[in-house]
Amino acid sequence: MFDSLSDRLGGILDRLKKRGALSEADVGEAMREVRRALIEADVALDVVRSFTDKVRTRAVGAEVVKSVTPGQMVVKIVHDELVAMLGSDAKPIDLEAAPPVPVLMVGLQGSGKTTSTAKIAKRLKDRVGRKVLMASLDTRRPAAMEQLATLGKQVGVDTLPIVPGQSAVQIARRAMEAARLGGFDVVMLDTAGRVTLDETLMAEVAEVKTATGPHEVLLVADSLTGQDAVNTAKAFDERVGLTGIVLTRADGDGRGGAALSMRAVTGKPIKLIGTGEKMDALEDFDPRRVAGRILGMGDVVSLVEKAVENIDAEKAMAAAERMRKGSFDLEDLRMQLEQMEKLGGLGGLMGMLPGIGKLKNQMANANLDDRVIKRQKAIIDSMTRKERRNPKLLDASRRKRIAAGSGTKVEDVNKLMKMHRQMADMMKAMGASAGGKRGGPMAGLANMFGLGGGMGGMPKPEDLAKLAEKMPGGMGGGGLPAKFPGNLPGLPGGFPGLGNKPGGLPGLPGFPPKKK
Repeated sequence: MFDSLSDRLGGILDRLKKRGALSEADVGEAMREVRRALIEADVALDVVRSFTDKVRTRAVGAEVVKSVTPGQMVVKIVHDELVAMLGSDAKPIDLEAAPPVPVLMVGLQGSGKTTSTAKIAKRLKDRVGRKVLMASLDTRRPAAMEQLATLGKQVGVDTLPIVPGQSAVQIARRAMEAARLGGFDVVMLDTAGRVTLDETLMAEVAEVKTATGPHEVLLVADSLTGQDAVNTAKAFDERVGLTGIVLTRADGDGRGGAALSMRAVTGKPIKLIGTGEKMDALEDFDPRRVAGRILGMGDVVSLVEKAVENIDAEKAMAAAERMRKGSFDLEDLRMQLEQMEKLGGLGGLMGMLPGIGKLKNQMANANLDDRVIKRQKAIIDSMTRKERRNPKLLDASRRKRIAAGSGTKVEDVNKLMKMHRQMADMMKAMGASAGGKRGGPMAGLANMFGLGGGMGGMPKPEDLAKLAEKMPGGMGGGGLPAKFPGNLPGLPGGFPGLGNKPGGLPGLPGFPPKKK
């Protein structure tokens, strides 16, 4: 959603960073471009004016910190003001009330209310260990109640049994009673929507609110509708009083204006953001992390949280032990490729790693996308178990057979084997560092992997947060620190070279494209 805005702002701020000293005219020119970029991203005009005025005021008289150039200081100011515009602090769903806690979901038809209800219920069940009951109050849309019941089975959350002929208020009261008797912690009430705002819809929602006294009233808004989503939020807030917003379809090609304007115009925090169709594609909306992503500073904490959720720690540790001994075979490589897919593929990882978001364009030019990973997995799947465990067996005739079986060329098989050799060598070096044979950056990297300190396991998000704060990216300096962990447990070891000069992924040709 923020890609085009990120590219525009990145270009503007990069030009500032290259200058040793900034005049008032330089700042003014940059702010005009920033203003144009935000308006093109469909940010509300009042919000744009306020944002650029604040940045200009701070930037012109900014005290330049030692070792930081004026251009970098402006980037930091833009980052800080972007965070302030998005809401400063992350505000998760508040469940601090006597159970069962009612959560009322409101919004227009087609905004993703029912799916978001199930996603939130799954999140509360899996992450916080709450017992959740979902109830559909939509008596008008065909099969709305059946849809919620189906999603409930899919995510393992109870739904209120359907009783035909009841009104929305009667269903809401029955849901609260059933939750009390059943010992539920949270009741998710999915209300009806309309294509447009109308009095009947508002009256029904207001009546349900009066009957249930919800602790949270969450508006589900489609980010693709742009400024119209902001108008919807204002209308619902005036009538029923919102406590927060859930933005859906952030993975779409919307321009991000709704997200940037929502907090500033309504004063209500964005609590969650939908990032895909899968039931676990929901993220906490943290203004600092979102601002970091927009300005290409990455989001290491989210990446680690994703890793902790998606990576099988036992498998990762078993693989780490084999790596320590220097035995990294093609089955290990396949497992790493699978885990990379779970973390969002090449594009998802690039967006979260600081300083290398701009390489996305180079990846596109080199025709690198997640199909590369699928092709590499297909090659490994075309091998026998014996060949996967002992790559030295792969002579020319076997490679030809594997290429034919996977629908690829012999050159692709050769590239994969080269990638495996590079990774195996790196793992061996890390194992040696962790074993105390030598120190240096590899030893630090090995500790990050869980290969040192008695197999210490995965880094904690809070440790990575501290690490992220120390990164030059956090000051808008761009680039990566010399000791940035080129890998996280379960990611392919194929991120060597993520030091000051991103060296690309081994085995993936032409990335970054060579300069002529």
